Amino acid sequence: MAKASRLRHGRVVPQVESALRAMLAEGRWRPGQRLPSEVTLAAELGVGRSSVREAVRLLAHDGLLDVRHGSGTFAATEPPEARDVRQLLRRARLLEVYEVRRALEVEAARLAARRVRPEDITRLTDDLKRRQKAAGAGPAAFVDADLDFHRTVVELSGNAVLLGLFTSVLPALREELIEMVVHETGLPDLTCAHTALLDALADGDPDAAIAATVKNLESVMTLIAEEAR
Repeated sequence: MAKASRLRHGRVVPQVESALRAMLAEGRWRPGQRLPSEVTLAAELGVGRSSVREAVRLLAHDGLLDVRHGSGTFAATEPPEARDVRQLLRRARLLEVYEVRRALEVEAARLAARRVRPEDITRLTDDLKRRQKAAGAGPAAFVDADLDFHRTVVELSGNAVLLGLFTSVLPALREELIEMVVHETGLPDLTCAHTALLDALADGDPDAAIAATVKNLESVMTLIAEEAR
């Protein structure tokens, strides 16, 4: 199978998802029809079952597949127009989460700049190095490393309420960010903004820490807002 040969190079999950998406668009499975098992699809595409499982999860999240535990995976019966609206709503919800995240992290950065210790800068430097190394390790690894860096900044604010609020939004934020990294080709490179934040904290400069945090988050917020229109 031609598609299967193209799935053997590069990041596997996005390619599996793209292949399944194309099969659905071509009408390989009718609305409501059950898809072959993970084992069968994995063999056909020449990939592991875990890659198929993750691709199916992403497509189910987009409303293209209906995963019924104990019964199997089915092509969705939801009309495309309804799926489009649901995707727009999801983007809008992500924007709301980012608005909360901005409020939390701006204040956290301000406080951290005043309270950070030399050993904390060492810890943040290590977090940033892990983030940079994870850039080529796949979407989930990169998002986890990125969020670890930001959680450390919030923790260094010394405010337990801020940390609790930030931690509470992490699961939803992580899921949406992984999907964005997988699908979005126009994501800005924010390495410089992260480095600027680290430098501002090392200098004990609250204004610079706030500016770096705003630049980091609002770049992504602008992209989300444009896609939600």
